[in-house]
Order: sequence, then C-alpha cells, then structure tokens
Amino acid sequence: MITLSPFKRRLVYVGVFETFAIIFSTGILMLLSKSAAQDSLAVAVMVSVAAVVWNYVFNTAFEAWERKQQIMQRTLRIRCLHATAFEGGLILICLPIYMLWYQVGVWKAFTMELTLLVFFLVYTFFFTLLFDKIFTLPHQNPCAA
Repeated sequence: MITLSPFKRRLVYVGVFETFAIIFSTGILMLLSKSAAQDSLAVAVMVSVAAVVWNYVFNTAFEAWERKQQIMQRTLRIRCLHATAFEGGLILICLPIYMLWYQVGVWKAFTMELTLLVFFLVYTFFFTLLFDKIFTLPHQNPCAA
C-alpha cells in the first residue's frame, strides 16, 4: 500500500483515472463511430477535459447548494440527485461534441454517450476499488503511525 496525503491522492486518482479513461474511451468511440483512432482519441481527450472541468464546477456548485440548504448528510436521495444532475450536465456537454465531430444526429450522439455512461459506471466502480487498495490515506494505513 502507498500512503498519500489527501491532495496528492486526489491528483494521482484524477491523473491515472483519466489516462485510462482516454485509452478506453478511444477504443469505444472507434467502435461506435467507425472512425480512426486519431479521430476518436481527439474526442476522448476533449470529453475527458470537459468531464474534469465539469466535475470541479458541478461539485463546487452542489456543495454550495448543500450549505445553503443546510444539508448535513448525503442521504441516498441526495446522492441520487447528485449523480443524476452530474450525469445530465455531462450529457448536455458531450452531445454537441459528438454531433459536431462525427457529424451525427442527436440520437446517435445520445447512444454514444449512453454507452460511455454505462461503461464509466462499471469502470469507476472497479477503478476506485483497486485504487483504494493501492493508495491509502494516512489515517487508513496502520503502518503509517
């Protein structure tokens, strides 16, 4: 196990997560669009950057909303709202990218995004599981004392 400070851990998480996300997304987009690797790689990078920026903006706004509403605990309902709103926003950001880059209609772009959404649901679960086993926080590592 590797113990990192919370800040370094978040940086490593985002860097490694997005690197693999771009690789996997490129392959999936190649299959869905029947396009060359360089075309799909460019889209995968654009979507990855958009997702990272959206994640920061959305979570900043969501946490401000939670403070304003005086929400002290994220219940299942709040977590569902968070996930749904985040993914909804990401879909709205990604659809125009797919439509413009691949010259496809709304439905094709939506099916591309939906395929990636399902992939990322599974990918995120397993990536986080493995990441948490490799990179711990100081309070999680009994040998760090």
